[in-house]
Amino acid sequence: MREIVIVGGGYAGFYTAWRLEKSLRKGEARVTVVDPRPYMTYQPFLPEVTAGSVEARHAAVSLRRHLHRTRLIAGTVTEIRNADRTVNVRPTAGDDRPLRYDILVITAGAVTRTFPIPGVAEQAIGLKHVEEAVAIRDRLMTAFDQAASLPPGPERRKLLTVTFVGGGFSGVEGFGELLSLATSMLRSYPELSIEDLSFHLIESRGRILPEVRDKPGAWVVDSLERRGARVHLNTQLVSAKDGHVVLSDGEEFDSALIVWTAGNAANPVVHNHTDLPVDERGLLMVRADLRVGTDSEPVADVWAAGDDAAVPDLASPVPGAHTVPNAQHAVRQAKRLAKNIVADLRGGRVRPYRHDSLGAVATLGLGRGIFQYKRIVIKGFPAWLMHRGYHVLAVPTWERKVRVLAVWLTAALFGRDLVSLLSVQRPRDAFVTNGYPERADVNRTIDEVA
Repeated sequence: MREIVIVGGGYAGFYTAWRLEKSLRKGEARVTVVDPRPYMTYQPFLPEVTAGSVEARHAAVSLRRHLHRTRLIAGTVTEIRNADRTVNVRPTAGDDRPLRYDILVITAGAVTRTFPIPGVAEQAIGLKHVEEAVAIRDRLMTAFDQAASLPPGPERRKLLTVTFVGGGFSGVEGFGELLSLATSMLRSYPELSIEDLSFHLIESRGRILPEVRDKPGAWVVDSLERRGARVHLNTQLVSAKDGHVVLSDGEEFDSALIVWTAGNAANPVVHNHTDLPVDERGLLMVRADLRVGTDSEPVADVWAAGDDAAVPDLASPVPGAHTVPNAQHAVRQAKRLAKNIVADLRGGRVRPYRHDSLGAVATLGLGRGIFQYKRIVIKGFPAWLMHRGYHVLAVPTWERKVRVLAVWLTAALFGRDLVSLLSVQRPRDAFVTNGYPERADVNRTIDEVA
């Protein structure tokens, strides 16, 4: 029986394994997925998780619940040695061990791209995982509680200042949703007003949302600024030390919440720890049929898809173009990849991946959105409905679709749940301090050392 090893359980990895389970005959091959997390994160829902419009667990799809005939290994692949047909696996518990394969599928996913900017590593938080989205929401709500007990002044201003770095889809959607949450929360805090809020979106280029044209992108900037936000274009973050934000245009302010969404980088195992061919960006060189290699030099039995693969875009009129790293392509590449693997196993014909974009749609907060398909642009409430409709259809499994719909309907009737559970991130505080606040610092020190 052939051993198929899938590196990464995100979009592309989950859908590839899911489709292989449905297509492989009994005893034809065994599928193994290696991923440190026991779930696939449906990343388009993360901005709505930050705003409380989607429950955190509903943005995560359990691997074990839906992959019944796949072996799951909780761990990280640290090295790929195709010459030996092995990958090195570092389990979440236990020692490293080699894992042999006959067929390798690399869908490791990208990592957050960072720069050596003072203070970012200590102050910022990303928006790539469910845990980060929940932490952002809880920190904002806790900041509201703290600010409401303070008089107007610099300390209150800092607590209610939110800074997003990066104007791509993830940054703009998270920024818009969190701004929507903050403005709606003011109704529950009579001590605070809209003038107390300060939201900043920083983008190094001259526009945001590169997937849409200039005019719709400019409309999004105008829409955010009409809601009280500041969008800093052609601006870079110079420093964030101790929460003091310094911008390249000379502006400075204090911010208690800094969210980093400034793009993705190739996964280190793909970029640095493999003998497979990679391009100048550190992405795997992939043919149109999703086999690793080039047309003249394919790598036998090694396939790749998703953010770490430079997949030729056959639907693009631009010669040499590659598919953009988004969920739309990752899901469809995975479906084609599973079909090609099965066809190759059975001596059949593999087919190239080709997908014409369905357009770009983004949420900008409750009841606000933007959609573009070629020259068609839809704004506001209709685009927001299209965003929700598309993603509730796209999230895998009927179980998740029903759960998400139920939360949306409940929120429509009763509003969003404005409860912060920031203390969940430090569950032992109450136990260790036992009512004595002065013990909290000792507990934090112990946790930080651990």
